[in-house]
Amino acid sequence: MPKLMDVMKVWQWLLYVFFWSIFVTVTHRYEIATWADFLMQLSSRLLQNILSIMPSLYIIDYLRHIFKSMSIPKVTVYVVSILMTTYAISMTLISLIMINMGWVEYNHQTFIPDILIDTVSAGGFALIFLLYFLRRYREMNALKQSFEHKLSAQNDIIKARLSPHFFFNTINTLVSLIESNPPRAAALLQNVSALFRASFNGAREISFEEEIALCEHYLAIEASRLADKLEVTWDLPDEDIMYDMVINALTLQSILERMLLNVVEMTTEIICINIKVTWQQHQVMIVIGVDLPKRTLIINHDLRQNMSFYVQAERLRSYFGQSADIKSTVTNTQIITVIDYPLQDVSL
Repeated sequence: MPKLMDVMKVWQWLLYVFFWSIFVTVTHRYEIATWADFLMQLSSRLLQNILSIMPSLYIIDYLRHIFKSMSIPKVTVYVVSILMTTYAISMTLISLIMINMGWVEYNHQTFIPDILIDTVSAGGFALIFLLYFLRRYREMNALKQSFEHKLSAQNDIIKARLSPHFFFNTINTLVSLIESNPPRAAALLQNVSALFRASFNGAREISFEEEIALCEHYLAIEASRLADKLEVTWDLPDEDIMYDMVINALTLQSILERMLLNVVEMTTEIICINIKVTWQQHQVMIVIGVDLPKRTLIINHDLRQNMSFYVQAERLRSYFGQSADIKSTVTNTQIITVIDYPLQDVSL
């Protein structure tokens, strides 16, 4: 059961109470003779509804830890009872105040029946609201589960992309290094272990320093095969700034992997990858520039298709909002990929 005060803000609840008070007042229009009577009735209904609905919401939220262990019908009975009790108390108080102020006449024959009838009516409307709220909550919960399933599926795609692409190449490299260079083979195994451990930890938010470390593990693995034709330069913020930065795990790594697969492995020339990271005005921007080979023919149409990062962008938006995006521009000379997402600087 979610917190009711988190469903809408306080001013939204008050606005709802205001229009509900107008509706209830209009339904009793036959008892109203003048505009002064209307305003008085509206004021009393508004104050009465505020004194009944707002405390009820806070009481229900306070008892959430108890309601969690109850069945839905039992929780419904408790919630309706709380609303009816606060409504009866607030109506009694407002009615007594209006009688003492001389605004209405006291009638002992109708005083208690009117309170009971209005309380039962309020309980009925509360029950209807709860049924509607329950339906909406189930729809939102189903949507959330569907989104989490989609996110999990996207993460599985990322893991699937990571594993087969260079797994067998890495095994072959290890086999050759075990006999010729055992220390280097041991270091390579450590990099492989760190990278695959991260890939199977699921979709999560990690520090930017961890993501950089994962990229370095990945590049160290691929350097065993591509060291002669791969150059990577980093332009990173200060350590104090990077300390507060976060990102989705394997976001930058998966983009670098795509660059190596579609550019570096397709040529014998030296390929330079430049990575620049900035964090200004609550916005992180990561620019990955790759200079395309000058003598090797790479078909731009296929390259543009392979430089689509839709899955990575969706994962990024799931954590940082819809303004997050990953865009890649392919020209005859270079590829520019920009990772852009909002990140609040808590230190400011």
